[in-house]
Amino acid sequence: MHTQILVAAFGLLLVLPMASSHADIDRSAVDFQIPADIKWVRNAAGTNEQAVLFGDPTKPGPYVVRLRWLPGNMSRPHFHQNDRHFVVISGTWWLGTGDRFEPDSTVPVPAGTYVIHYAGKVHYDGAKDEETVIQVWGMGPATSIPAEQR
Repeated sequence: MHTQILVAAFGLLLVLPMASSHADIDRSAVDFQIPADIKWVRNAAGTNEQAVLFGDPTKPGPYVVRLRWLPGNMSRPHFHQNDRHFVVISGTWWLGTGDRFEPDSTVPVPAGTYVIHYAGKVHYDGAKDEETVIQVWGMGPATSIPAEQR
């Protein structure tokens, strides 16, 4: 019985410093969002959800967003005015290039892959069989322009 109490007390001593360390951090020096605190917003088309982590992608300046693409959704050929960088966080992301939309000829990129969309270059991409989460960063404003508007 005493052994169980000692083990429980020791476990509590290990957990308490970790729990209180979050309260001691200077959030003006280092900030974070745990997954449960990230606010996802579904787009009007219902094809994906977006969470803005830093900045405002609609305004000039740096931004970081996460996009959760639902299965079976792909963008149509488009381009961006600025370079866009991203990492596939989960799932498989499918990439295609050119003005002609050919989802069957897209290339799969797995979780952990870094991708860059170069400014002015036409591409299309999305999720096929599974939900896919990507984290995108760049300089705003972040725009997607349909390829036919070049």
